[in-house]
Amino acid sequence: MSQQPVVADVALDVTLECLDDSGRSHRIDTVLGYTRPDPYAVTMTFLTADEPLTWTFARELLVQGVAASAGEGDVHISPSSNDAGRAIILIMLSSPDGHLLLEAPTDEVTDFLDRTLALVPSGTESPHLDLDDLISQILSV
Repeated sequence: MSQQPVVADVALDVTLECLDDSGRSHRIDTVLGYTRPDPYAVTMTFLTADEPLTWTFARELLVQGVAASAGEGDVHISPSSNDAGRAIILIMLSSPDGHLLLEAPTDEVTDFLDRTLALVPSGTESPHLDLDDLISQILSV
């Protein structure tokens, strides 16, 4: 699905449903990403015809939004179900240009979050500074 690889320690290709203002649904190929160097954040990269467009927001917001409505400002996330009764996550993105309502399969989002939490558990996000590696890098210059 990816046009360009998204560099991440944990990545998930997922197709989201986007609801337009008239209520019609459109599919958007997307990559959820998580990297250890930015342990508090997740990215949502939309693979558009022009170029990828990335939104970054707190991993904790996504964790909270799987279970209950969460969010302030530009990103709101809440659990729901679609017309077929399948569990979904609603993600509302807002910008000065407008709003976008997305539906993501709960099981795929939960799998993604489980993998990020296995890599960097909640509460251990502080970046680790390896002084020995830093000294080696400085001395090798």
